[in-house]
Amino acid sequence: MNVLFVSAEMAPFAKTGGLGDVAGSLPRALQAKGIDARVVIPLYGPIKARYGDDLRPLFTYQFSRRSGTADVHVYGLKQDGVPVYFLESWPFFSGGEYIYTDLNWDRERFVFFSQAAMALAWELGLGRDGGEGWFPDVLHAHDWHTGLVPFLLHEARRAPEWRDVASVLTIHNMGYQGWEAGGYLWAAGVPGRHEPNLVYQDKTDNLLGIGIAYADKLNTVSPRHAAELHYPRFGEGLEGLIRVRDADFTGILNGLDMERIDPAADPAIDHPYDVSNFRTERMKNKRALQSALGLEPDESIPLIGIVSRLVDQKGFDFAIPGLRLVLAETDAQLVALGSGDFDLETHLRTLEWDFNWKTRVMIGYNPALSMRIYAGADLVLVPSRYEPCGLTQMMSMRYGALPVVRETGGLADTVENYDGGSADRGTGFTFLWEEDQAVRGTLRWAMNTFRTRRAAFERMQERAMRLDWSWDKPAREYVAMYEKALAIRRA
Repeated sequence: MNVLFVSAEMAPFAKTGGLGDVAGSLPRALQAKGIDARVVIPLYGPIKARYGDDLRPLFTYQFSRRSGTADVHVYGLKQDGVPVYFLESWPFFSGGEYIYTDLNWDRERFVFFSQAAMALAWELGLGRDGGEGWFPDVLHAHDWHTGLVPFLLHEARRAPEWRDVASVLTIHNMGYQGWEAGGYLWAAGVPGRHEPNLVYQDKTDNLLGIGIAYADKLNTVSPRHAAELHYPRFGEGLEGLIRVRDADFTGILNGLDMERIDPAADPAIDHPYDVSNFRTERMKNKRALQSALGLEPDESIPLIGIVSRLVDQKGFDFAIPGLRLVLAETDAQLVALGSGDFDLETHLRTLEWDFNWKTRVMIGYNPALSMRIYAGADLVLVPSRYEPCGLTQMMSMRYGALPVVRETGGLADTVENYDGGSADRGTGFTFLWEEDQAVRGTLRWAMNTFRTRRAAFERMQERAMRLDWSWDKPAREYVAMYEKALAIRRA
């Protein structure tokens, strides 16, 4: 089976969140299942600047649009054995120091990218990459950026070559939809979208809604979030379309690259360790992190870590006041890494100014430092309002830092709440309410467990580190979904 991933991101080339991690890890896991998986992403300026010497020019094709003809230059390389195609075309993807810009320009760029990716599949089928010809059995689109792909395939099926090709859409974040794209679709020559439910719910210009209406199969990235998306609180106006497509919709929990995300082999941390020796070796990373950041190097002081995008979804508007109370009332230390909304960045910075002897805040994106935080923190706070899957809590458990999470989406699917006793159950600490007092109370409960029930705390650390987050099971579920999508087309 041939599967072409059409994605706006792919780690390590372009990543802002879980979408990039999935597109970077899942294709390799699929290849281990006998799937010929390939990926196409835009050639952003930062990719060309960093990986330009590794990119191999493959071919150029012309793509006709309502406004004229675009030259699309295709570059390629293999990442862990997975063929990756990069599309460059002026002015959409041809330089700059950004992945995303403002929504107006991004809608136009990604409408073009969806069209160009379909054209790439056709060119690959002609053998333009120097092979004998490779054509997808399944087009796998991701999020709103490529939500147009299932509709373009629907229109292309008038040609016999496309008739049996299936489409799958994965929703990584329903909060971003590519709204009001109708003018950009008309300008790009995209035909009208007349699927009855799409028309009835007035979503014909919503790029993610278009993908939901026309894809053969749909999924999101955790079972709990798949249930949540049926309701207005999480469906963000598309819950009606989800309910209509319920028979074709499922939740598949994300995995981790267990070989790369491994405290026993991570070059970013000072003292490697594993589940057999973490009780003695892991604390060395805590002291190293404290010393490097100018905090008091003391193993007995609870160290709270944050690694996150600072946006409304992540819940830090109500979490920061709770953190302020914890820092004022206890000797806890805080290490935070993230960027995003200016107001949230400022509020975190204010914590550092007010508690400068026990708090460090780094604004930005630093993968190496994030791994040092996972390896050194005792607790990692993830207070998300909603979380389709979330990798932060999975990586923190992998490294022995117990997560403190709000009970939602993938956080609820992956973190088992402490039983309050000898830790016969539990891999972290959970709360439900979106309130500062819920954050305060749960952090204090977790810190008290760290101080007074160390054996139970370490038992949870060991259980968390032993969890298998590999892509093996999710990959099998994706293969099953592809097969069902193909069965629909070939019935």
